[in-house]
Parts: sequence; C-alpha cells; structure tokens
Amino acid sequence: MSASTGTTPRGKSRERLSRGVLAASALEIADREGLEAVTIRRVATDNSVTPMALYWHFADKEALFDGIAERIYGEVALPDRVSPWDADLQAVLVAVLEALRGHPLVAEMVPSRIMKSEAGLGIAERVIGLLRSARFSPAEAAQTGMFLLCSLVELVAMEPGQDALGDPEARDAHLRSKRAALESMDPKKFPALLESAEFFLVCPSEDAYFGRGVDFLVAGTLGIQPA
Repeated sequence: MSASTGTTPRGKSRERLSRGVLAASALEIADREGLEAVTIRRVATDNSVTPMALYWHFADKEALFDGIAERIYGEVALPDRVSPWDADLQAVLVAVLEALRGHPLVAEMVPSRIMKSEAGLGIAERVIGLLRSARFSPAEAAQTGMFLLCSLVELVAMEPGQDALGDPEARDAHLRSKRAALESMDPKKFPALLESAEFFLVCPSEDAYFGRGVDFLVAGTLGIQPA
C-alpha cells in the first residue's frame, strides 16, 4: 500500500470526527425528530464511533446543544449595512429568521446560546450597535435585542399548521382534532374566532406571515425608540 493510500482513511476519520461535522449530524437528528432525540450516544452511533469520541469535542449534552446553536447562527448571512438604522435592523432580522425557519424543531433553544459562538456574538453586536445608534441605552439595547430574537423564534415555533412537524401522521391527526375543536365553538359567543379559524390551521402564505411578523417587530422597536 502506498503512503498516500495508507494516510487517506485516517484523514477521512479526522474530518468525520471534527466538531463541525458532529454538530451538523446532531442538528440533522434534531430537525427530523426534535431535540429530545439528540444524545451523545445517538450522534456517536450515527457516525459509527463510540460515545467517548464525542467527548473530545463536547463535554456533555448541553455542550452538544451549544454546537447545534452555533451551526444555526453560522447559517445567518448578515446583510451589508444600509440606512436608516431601522431598515438595517429589518434586514438583519430577516436574515436571522431565514436561518431559524430551516430548523423549527430546534429554534427555541437558540436564544440562550447566542453568546456562546463567534457567529452569535457577531449578530448580537450588530443588533445592539444598531439600537445604540438609535439612542437606546446599553441596557435597553440588550433587552430589546433579546426580545427581538425571542420573538423571531416564536414566529417560527408557532407558525400555523406546523404542529407536530416531525411526524406527518401525527401532524395530520392533530390538525383534524384542532379543526373539530374550532368548528365546535358557539358562533354566537366566538364569531371572530370562527371567522379566522382557518388561519390557526394552515398558514395561507408563509411569506406574508413572516413578513408581517418582522414588520411588526421593527414598528414596535420604532415605537419605543427613546426621544
């Protein structure tokens, strides 16, 4: 066997066991089955290694979750800066939302981990810097930035029609049950809810839903801008 042939398998092994590859594998599991399915042992099995191999990169399950959040933040393509500040903020929120939309079963664990990766820190710095330029105090900017991130997560997690997303059969059964419950309401007591019932079951337009959500967040931020 030639020297080059002999070193290739070891090179592939090192690549396979990198932190980024293992975090990506964990994210794939979470996207399909939810975070409860992600364990050190499961990721090790899916990558044909022993659990001890993962401990070189992740001390425990929480550290593995940090790695998942890092992967998601790494997917955010921050846009070029524009003026005024609220237009820049809107562009940044849209970029973060685009990354979160690809991972609805994982999104809720992302906000608490924004300070644990270079990508997350970059997003936080951009948003807080924009809010500071709009005369928010340091504390107000930090709090408002976190409110905005948590609101984006809720937009993704609560998108109508995405209940039980990881299991199509469970999702269909849940939607049937939800439809029956909505349609059983007294029309005299809940006319507005019945008129809007379809929206709670199926999102008529994802672009309109998420676009309105970001518009709402930016308008709200403008509404509390310090004088």
